[in-house]
Amino acid sequence: MAGGSAIPGTIDIDAGILDRMIEIRRHLHRNPELSNREVNTQRYLRQMLAGQGIAGIRDVAVFGLAVDIVGTGKPSNRKLAIRADIDALPIAEESGVEFASMNPGVMHACGHDAHASMAFAVAEHLHQSRNSFGGTVRLIFQPAEEDEPSGGKRVVEEGLLDDIDAAICVHVDPYTPTGKIAVSSGPYTLACDTFDVVVTGSAAHAAKPYEGIDAIAVACSMVGELQKIVSREIDPYDPLVISVTGINGGNAYNVIAGKVTLKGTIRSGSDATRERAWRRVRAILEAIATAHGASVQLDIHKGEPGVVNDVEMTELIVASAKACVGPDNVLNTPGWTIADDFGYYSEKRPSVYFRLGIRNEAVGSVFPLHHARFRVDEAALKVGAATLVSAVTAFLSMHRENAD
Repeated sequence: MAGGSAIPGTIDIDAGILDRMIEIRRHLHRNPELSNREVNTQRYLRQMLAGQGIAGIRDVAVFGLAVDIVGTGKPSNRKLAIRADIDALPIAEESGVEFASMNPGVMHACGHDAHASMAFAVAEHLHQSRNSFGGTVRLIFQPAEEDEPSGGKRVVEEGLLDDIDAAICVHVDPYTPTGKIAVSSGPYTLACDTFDVVVTGSAAHAAKPYEGIDAIAVACSMVGELQKIVSREIDPYDPLVISVTGINGGNAYNVIAGKVTLKGTIRSGSDATRERAWRRVRAILEAIATAHGASVQLDIHKGEPGVVNDVEMTELIVASAKACVGPDNVLNTPGWTIADDFGYYSEKRPSVYFRLGIRNEAVGSVFPLHHARFRVDEAALKVGAATLVSAVTAFLSMHRENAD
């Protein structure tokens, strides 16, 4: 590592901390809250942190928390942030776990409960061992990763990264086996924008569709043609995913719908492709509407940027993970097509976003993110927490030596 700092060996996190980590994860899973509504989640995490003697807990982004763990082992002005998202999704849970959601229609189907509990374990471990290191670790329990207004954007706007040198976050990965860490440098998630479409035709009797303009038929043509932007206009090695995720129109069996709404996402790997996709979506929708004698209104909402993993921070995670789980369990895995508002962090500071394998058929952890039957293999969480602690220790030590 740069500066001659050695990566410590296997991190020994106290069994009591690991037990509390699982307790917290299960409590959060039972009591999920949607983006920008995480009132009880915020209160619970504050209570649990304060219960371990951790002071200086403050609100961030309205429904989140931040706390600094300051090492007293040696003077240092170096600061590292760890982001853990805390919000859930509007999904009715079908996982079958005994601690399933008690909030109907809301579920931790993306593993944010696991992220928050690992961050808690890191906070408690570092608090208990603060005389063994110098520098500061800022734990950010961030709301609203899944929906707008983005919690990640507000964290940056509120200045939480202004005095930070670098940032780290971990995301559970149901495609990678439990006990393995996946990461690589460079672009690692896609930017994500949302769009809303209103197609206006003219209602008519279902027996005489020629007397109107069928907004449903127009909208269906739009859905089909939008897919050709990706399949016929974009290089397959240039990431772009356009998904129509909602369509609504019509309210009677015998009436041709005069209005239909569509919604969806545009996920892109570069600014140029992002801008091109915006132009092509608009052009295609307007042309189809005109061809059918309908009209269309399109609103595109710019969302989070893609996460870009810094080379040196990626090397830090690789070395830390190898120390914790061995070289064979650290995978050089390309990024994925999901979006994450950690992209706002990586725009601001050198950052790394790594994936923690949770796939384990024996415990039913085989379903993808955002699935009603999604499960987390809790055995993986100690690997994630240990990797984070190892990275923190190495980062602060490395920079102290450089400063000397």
